[in-house]
Amino acid sequence: MKVPLLDLKLQYKTIKEEILKVTQDIFESQYFILGPHVETLEKDIARYCGTKHAVGVSSGTDALIISLMAAGIGDGDIVLTSPYTFFATAGSICRVGAKPVFADIDPETCNIDPESISRVADALSSKEKKRLKGIIPVHLYGQSAEMDTVLDFAKDYNLVTIEDAAQAIGSEYGEKRAGSMGDFGCFSFFPSKNLGAFGDGGMVTTDSDEFNHNLQILRNHGAEPKYYHKIVGGNFRLDALQAAIVSVKLKYLDSWTKGRRENALKYRELITAAGLDKFLTLPEERETRHIYNQFVINLTEKRDELRLFLQESGIGTEIYYPVPLHLQECFKGLGYKKGDFPVAEYAAEHTLALPVYSELSNDQIEYVVDKISAFYR
Repeated sequence: MKVPLLDLKLQYKTIKEEILKVTQDIFESQYFILGPHVETLEKDIARYCGTKHAVGVSSGTDALIISLMAAGIGDGDIVLTSPYTFFATAGSICRVGAKPVFADIDPETCNIDPESISRVADALSSKEKKRLKGIIPVHLYGQSAEMDTVLDFAKDYNLVTIEDAAQAIGSEYGEKRAGSMGDFGCFSFFPSKNLGAFGDGGMVTTDSDEFNHNLQILRNHGAEPKYYHKIVGGNFRLDALQAAIVSVKLKYLDSWTKGRRENALKYRELITAAGLDKFLTLPEERETRHIYNQFVINLTEKRDELRLFLQESGIGTEIYYPVPLHLQECFKGLGYKKGDFPVAEYAAEHTLALPVYSELSNDQIEYVVDKISAFYR
């Protein structure tokens, strides 16, 4: 049996006719950049996330970059974030000339650890504390970070809070959705995301009229009006084609999320029944609504051997992420070393993502668990 990590073709089959219709409409209109399709998606995403504004941009990475720019964060500033996330989180900080400073993660959720945040901030010199301008909590794997503590910390230090919600559209913390709690919420429509485009795309949410205005200008080279530039922006515009495709998919997002959550529950039941808890730890579902962009297990031993065994059995898996950011070669100049963030380093060596997309069949999930059992037997 084949069980790919993700099978977008199955999803496409269910919405093919709608996709072909909206794309044909765009081809006929020849209106490809921004425009009514982007505006419609912006309104729908703002409504879905519970924010006043949403601004379509060219990717999830650019969502982070433009948010930092809109907040006035740049040369010499410091932004605190997680060392255990996709590269774009810290890379975007560097791209605007700021310096990423890391705090370790919670061992159960892999989200940034509030206690580590406080320890890192306390260890900063007085000069560094004056340069500390922002914090980027990451809602990893589809579960919100512990935002009450993060926001209290941000208030104490007068920081801009940028939620990296690239993996977490629709996830909830209490009664609030990802992207609605900080000053900015950054989303990715990379094809493999729960809500994916047919290429790159992203969105920034905010409740601030001022930040919304800055975002609107910055995504179009800083022009206001056209050809008149008071600030330097970039080409961060969202294509109409991608916006139209995401709009079609948004109608189905909650049903797909329901399917992912049901598949996660099925894994829990089967893995527990198989007595595999001595070999692995299941994902911690701590907050209100985990959307399972990934279903990540924590293995006490033989992670890489298991992955190879599953691969040979036709099962796709992935390691998110094999090298924490503080140990990446390009960040050597930050002065971090192995052992600085032991929880993130442990996660990099012991976690493994299993297929969890909503189109998975029960037979496929049972096959995955049977193969894990066979390996440890």
